[in-house]
Amino acid sequence: MGSARYHRNHRRGLVRRGVGPVPALVFVAVLASVAVLTMAVLTVVVLAQGVLFGVGAIVVVHHLRRRYRRAMYRHQPVTRPAPPPVRTQPGGDWRATRARFAQLRSEYGQFECDPLAVLRLPALTDVTVPSTRRFVDAFAEAQALDTDTEPPADHRARYAAAVDRAWRAWQAARDAAERIRLAGIPEHERATVQRAIKLLTMAKNSDHDAERIAAYAKARAELAKLDRSGSVRLPPAAAAALDAAARSQLPPGRTLV
Repeated sequence: MGSARYHRNHRRGLVRRGVGPVPALVFVAVLASVAVLTMAVLTVVVLAQGVLFGVGAIVVVHHLRRRYRRAMYRHQPVTRPAPPPVRTQPGGDWRATRARFAQLRSEYGQFECDPLAVLRLPALTDVTVPSTRRFVDAFAEAQALDTDTEPPADHRARYAAAVDRAWRAWQAARDAAERIRLAGIPEHERATVQRAIKLLTMAKNSDHDAERIAAYAKARAELAKLDRSGSVRLPPAAAAALDAAARSQLPPGRTLV
């Protein structure tokens, strides 16, 4: 019974005395540490989110700027440096101009020496055709300015311009003759031209001497008819080439009639 009274008195003494100051301070310190730690964690989380957001924004802006620059580059015209100016001597390159005129002279000469070409494009030898007349005048002008030695600059310039005009006139005259063909020849004489073309083609391609001789003779007879009527006249060079070809087919000792 005494023991029970002792324990009751002991508990009452503890209640009366209360909790001491040291445990209370420890408890307050623990609570403050927890609060500080919690605030630090929250601050780190907020800062990390801000950093991640900032980095993401920078990456997105950089990507958009690259796409914008690429789009602008695709739509901008490509500029290339201008080629260096070509140095030309005053009045043009005389040797090059002379070579061009020599080529034109060769083409025109080959046509005038070919009876078949003349019969297929008779308008190219007819100066009553305007395009042919313009070519003949332009060719004569260039021929008059052609020299064996290099002339002064003003002469070279006029010569180059004349050769250009002659080339353009030659192309125009050929195109017109291709369109005209035999349209400028009276209808009743077109058959004679066709026969002459056929005979000359046979004489040129035949493998038999007798056939070639006969074809040349008949072709010359048809061309004589056309010459008398005035429908087609071979240029002197073409007539000479035809006579030479026909003479080469004759046996030794025989002459053209």
